[in-house]
Amino acid sequence: MTDDLSPTDRAKFAAARRAADLVEDGMRVGLGTGSTAAWLVRCLGEAVAAGTRLTGVPTSRRTAELAREVGIEVVTLDEARWLDVTIDGADEFDGALNLIKGGGGALLHEKIVATASDRMVVIADAGKAVETLGAFPLPVEVIPFGWQTTRALIEEALAGLDVATREITIRTNGAAPFVTDEGNHILDLHLGRIGDPHRLSAALNALPGVVENGLFLDICDTVVVGHGDGRAELRDLDAAAPAQAGGAAGAVSRDLDD
Repeated sequence: MTDDLSPTDRAKFAAARRAADLVEDGMRVGLGTGSTAAWLVRCLGEAVAAGTRLTGVPTSRRTAELAREVGIEVVTLDEARWLDVTIDGADEFDGALNLIKGGGGALLHEKIVATASDRMVVIADAGKAVETLGAFPLPVEVIPFGWQTTRALIEEALAGLDVATREITIRTNGAAPFVTDEGNHILDLHLGRIGDPHRLSAALNALPGVVENGLFLDICDTVVVGHGDGRAELRDLDAAAPAQAGGAAGAVSRDLDD
């Protein structure tokens, strides 16, 4: 029962459950990566068990494994060709529904899948809402060859951009650099505040060695914000005011595996 969950996990589940209601029979759905997206996959698995037909395109190996485990048909993006909706988490979102993503290390696949969809829906707890992006470290995926040179190029580029701080760290997995599903590394940019996300994104992606960055700009259509009391609030760029869905969140059959 969700009474056993922390307020944060209860909020994540509330957002995931509400987002799952947006998936209609026969849809092709992009499946995000991370703890909140894992709730969504489990909710969709229960819908499949109840008779809903859907096809999932996972954004990581671990999401693919979970989707198969709960009975969702998994295909590649090339097989699906185009998606009706992608539902994913976010590390931050602002009032214009711009995002920082990549805390789970799958930002490249996540951005490709999201932009191959008619609609992107983000699920998040209320703590992910910010006035200005940048408090969460910005992930930048880089190729392993010459990554320290790429880091130096990023440092040079940041010197001319509107950010509060400019610390860069390489993400690790134990003593070794973290490796993405595409075999790349991730540099985390500790910027504090990003004054011009569009300019920063363009500057980063113009650098040799950079594969992609975690700024998702003008991609997200709707954010479903979960609250610890079980409410879920929809923030939509096309809506005049947020809509809410209340009530205590119900149970799912498995515990979240972070």
